[in-house]
Amino acid sequence: MTAQHIYLYSASSAVRDRAAVRRAVRRLQALGHSVELDPSAFATRMRFAGDDETRLAAIHRAAASGADIALITRGGYGLSRLLADIRYPLIAKAIDRGTVFLGYSDFTALQCAVLAKTGRVTWSGPAAADDFGGEGEPDDIMQACFDDLVSGQGEGTGWRLPAREAREKAWSAAGTLWGGNLAMVTSLAGTPWMPQVKGGILFLEDVAEHPYRIERMLTQLLHGGILARQKAIVLGQFTHWRPVPNDNGYKLQTVVDWLRAQLPRVPVFTGLPFGHVPTKVCLPVGSKVTLAVEGRDAFLLWGHAH
Repeated sequence: MTAQHIYLYSASSAVRDRAAVRRAVRRLQALGHSVELDPSAFATRMRFAGDDETRLAAIHRAAASGADIALITRGGYGLSRLLADIRYPLIAKAIDRGTVFLGYSDFTALQCAVLAKTGRVTWSGPAAADDFGGEGEPDDIMQACFDDLVSGQGEGTGWRLPAREAREKAWSAAGTLWGGNLAMVTSLAGTPWMPQVKGGILFLEDVAEHPYRIERMLTQLLHGGILARQKAIVLGQFTHWRPVPNDNGYKLQTVVDWLRAQLPRVPVFTGLPFGHVPTKVCLPVGSKVTLAVEGRDAFLLWGHAH
């Protein structure tokens, strides 16, 4: 694996576990990478990683750093407040030079905005504190996907579908891969930062959202015409929610079944190893991909997306 220059910056919530970020730095350095920590990475103002101007400046420093990888320290909340003031040409120039912007969760807002404003590819994948900075060792699959990304070797990913989603005949579709955190995607509907993707492959995940809230957000995307314009919807992991007594059997699978009934012409697949979970793959947001399904085996293929 080729050593990379990795720039860590904070654009959303404040880093509460500085030790985790420092562990991430050490682990990335142990892999041979050069790691640069943004000067405001540990800034704090209320729940944010510094005030809006501080976090905006951090994003722009990451873009100007010349780094191979611009990696968020963590997600949380905060990027939505910055979208109108981000210098998108600066980010586009950095991507054209070879900088890979990488993250997930709140980072979805920036990814969607970059796609909408510049058409450039960013990557959904790990964050420093959550994925490289835990007290235990990083997840093997996450680490392998990250290594493929930084070495430029990754050409796709695959996973096993639930038995109920198996296809007797091989199926495939090609389109622009986009999406990320469901709450963030939904929050951008009707704004200039919502990508206008038709015929795409939309992937979604979320955390700490009860299934009825997931359904409510999907309903907004449905009634806005966004879901019906896609060639397929791929659901990742929806975690850290609790059932309540008045659910009366209503669960996440209920939502999936309901969604399929609303979209008879758009296949909905589940089980993508991506979300607020240790095992997560890296996905090129804005890249042309092929989604292929054979039996229970699903594949997202993109070749060398950067």
